[in-house]
Amino acid sequence: MNYLIQNAAGIASTDAPDARDIRIRDGRIAELGRDLGPTPGSPETMIDASDCVIWPGLVNTHHHLAQSIMKGVPAGLNQGLGEWLGSVPYRFWPKVTPDLMYHAARLGLYELIRSGATTCADHHYLYHADTSPELEEAVWQAAEELGVRLVLCRGSATETGSHEGMIEHRIAPETLDQVIARLDATRVRHHQEGPDAMKKLVVAPTSLIHSSSPEGLKVQAQWARQHGLKMHSHLLEVEFDEIQAQQKYGMSAIDYAESCGWLGPDVWYAHLVHSNPHAIERLAATGTGIAHCPTSNCRLGSGIAPVIEMAKAGVPISLAVDGSASAESGSMLQELNLTWLIHRAIHGPDATTLEQVLAWAIQGGAQMLGLEETGQLSVGKAADLVLYDINQPRFAGVHTPLMAPLMCGEPVRVRDSFVQGRQIVKDGQIGNLDEAELTRKVQEGVAGLLADA
Repeated sequence: MNYLIQNAAGIASTDAPDARDIRIRDGRIAELGRDLGPTPGSPETMIDASDCVIWPGLVNTHHHLAQSIMKGVPAGLNQGLGEWLGSVPYRFWPKVTPDLMYHAARLGLYELIRSGATTCADHHYLYHADTSPELEEAVWQAAEELGVRLVLCRGSATETGSHEGMIEHRIAPETLDQVIARLDATRVRHHQEGPDAMKKLVVAPTSLIHSSSPEGLKVQAQWARQHGLKMHSHLLEVEFDEIQAQQKYGMSAIDYAESCGWLGPDVWYAHLVHSNPHAIERLAATGTGIAHCPTSNCRLGSGIAPVIEMAKAGVPISLAVDGSASAESGSMLQELNLTWLIHRAIHGPDATTLEQVLAWAIQGGAQMLGLEETGQLSVGKAADLVLYDINQPRFAGVHTPLMAPLMCGEPVRVRDSFVQGRQIVKDGQIGNLDEAELTRKVQEGVAGLLADA
């Protein structure tokens, strides 16, 4: 279906900053301008955007969709990362069924979509020696049904190592052979090549330092590059990563990653909170990127990633929500708002600009995920775009309406949303998703988890 979107209050396009209309044809942006009329002989659905601002879809580069059913667990509310892992995700992980995973994924994707995201990179790590393949399939199914782009970052642990949560809950790790065989099965079944793919696979051991061996990391890196896949993991979220790297391998965490082949333009890490000048220099020199997750880092007391210093050094930067169990939110817009604010608290009011934060959240993420045909409103690019309704009292006094959603933050109303030119939100309704049914299914699933815990 083709569309002509007219009369927007503003369009976030560097190519056509004065445009107010967008024409979508065959999944692509065909035209940007003002006073565009219907194309003769080409049926188009007309959309009046006079009360909306239009952005490219936000790109979330690190999530844990499974954690959407683990918000506000009392035991973990005041714990740091290490203890929290045992009290929350690892406690419930073995009890998550494919059916519950499906509803958790739908909930997480629902939260992303309603905040303006169109792409999700999910670091799915619910794999152990006896994991059912249906658990992963539930994530793919949920994303396909809701119409979002999914980059599945396939987690793994090949040893319990210093991962206290795995030890405490006796979770048996996969063998390296299992990891590679299961990765390959997913690659054949789901992975799509190309800069506008709807489904991509990423090799993503859950932790470089705590639950993988140097040999295993090298094998996975070699296999990923052999098949043209990107690589992702957690690193330097807390100081314990650096301590363990020094104790186990006699080198810094960033040097250990490099020694295993885990730095490069095809690699990005979540968090990187405790990056010192040497780490930043190596990240910049190798083109290794960051998924900045400020809400989760605040919630767990992990710290604030030095993204201002990283940006100055040339490190690729993107934004991400992380798991809802450590943020109680799956809103990408919240991450943008907090990113804009939190670094100003440290570095002053000119530390982050609205335009810079928006670029990190869209183009930065799209490029990091290898989706270069998305992430910008330009003629010829994939039509991934979001219409935010700003005709509401809380936005009425804003003098820069195009940036109102970022400055004001949640709550916001996504009136319409498109992915590859397909409308996934219409008049505030996400596809055929029944919000009451989703709520009931998740509540039932949470009750079952608690009864089984």
